[in-house]
Amino acid sequence: MTVLVINSGSSSVKFQVVDVERADGVLHGIVERIGESDATVAVTYRGETTERTLEIPDHDAALRTAFETMAEAGLSLADAGVTAVGHRVVHGGTVFSEPTLIDDDVVATVDRLSALAPLHNPANVKGIEVARRELPDVPQVAVFDTAFFHALPAAASTYAIDRDVAREHDIKRYGMHGTSHEYVSGRVAEFLERDPQSLNQIVLHLGNGASASAVRGGVAVDTTMGLTPLEGLVMGTRSGDIDPGIVMHLRRSADLDVDGIDTLLNRRSGIKGLSGVTDFRELRRLVDDGDDDARLAFDVYVHRLRKYLGAYMIGLGRVDVVTFTAGVGENSPEVRAAALADLENYGIVLDSERNAVRSKDARVISADSSAVTVLVVPTDEELAIARAAVALTSS
Repeated sequence: MTVLVINSGSSSVKFQVVDVERADGVLHGIVERIGESDATVAVTYRGETTERTLEIPDHDAALRTAFETMAEAGLSLADAGVTAVGHRVVHGGTVFSEPTLIDDDVVATVDRLSALAPLHNPANVKGIEVARRELPDVPQVAVFDTAFFHALPAAASTYAIDRDVAREHDIKRYGMHGTSHEYVSGRVAEFLERDPQSLNQIVLHLGNGASASAVRGGVAVDTTMGLTPLEGLVMGTRSGDIDPGIVMHLRRSADLDVDGIDTLLNRRSGIKGLSGVTDFRELRRLVDDGDDDARLAFDVYVHRLRKYLGAYMIGLGRVDVVTFTAGVGENSPEVRAAALADLENYGIVLDSERNAVRSKDARVISADSSAVTVLVVPTDEELAIARAAVALTSS
């Protein structure tokens, strides 16, 4: 019942050893700046953190270094008793709608789907390939970010473009962060001691990547990310929604090719593009110092968030719970307050003192008089992936 969870990104690898029975992360770590001479690895075990700085040229070296540092920290891979490896995979396309046991065909298909998530799936594949070499006798499971949104209503998942083109190229709304949205919406029901089927929820996953979902009776009915993770809310480096005509305009007037536009919208936009920083703590410091660009970035971020909040309130017809999660959602009372300001007529009343509390626990931040319950619920995608891996490999 011990699972190694791997989240392999383009320049980083996050990993965690999870005791599923105890719902506890026994060890966690991260390798950052892969491909650079000053890459870092940090592993935390039993409250102590072991850190190294060294050259890590690729993902093979990254995972080997991660496993070596685990042993230095006091828990070798051999002693961890790993019974399965769970991999976060961002895009499952139309092929994968549930956790899947990994074999050569699955790896090839995930790689083929990289066209739908070019910043994520190739890195996910690298992590899978290395883990399979390092742990050849341990079953490995892919858990897809798109799975929770696989059954979105056609009206929500269909883009209004030529239907034959859409079918030929698998163009539809897939949604991402599904593992988090599914986990958090389930935790909300547990926390409130309610039947999930009785709840209409809006979940706001606000981190460097950001997305919102509308969940009716435990089933996702809408979400902000689309064909790729670029659509929807303003994010750390991604633009979120823009006029598609901007792409053609940039191609014609700025002489940017497809790769240049891709880099602009995915890596040089969002909060970073508007303010020069990606860390919300730094953004708030700049706002407090009177930086006009930072103030505008914050306002644009909140404006987009409120726009979708309103849309999902109308779409659901009745909202029982609004929940904030992920790095910004869990830790920024300013974002929460701005997102829910002046919504008393819609049944949402925030309690300023509750909202200001810093805590790692699930908690209510709405006033007792609020018709809609507002929560902060920490996400735990690693635990969700570990549970999915155990369920699949032990059945």
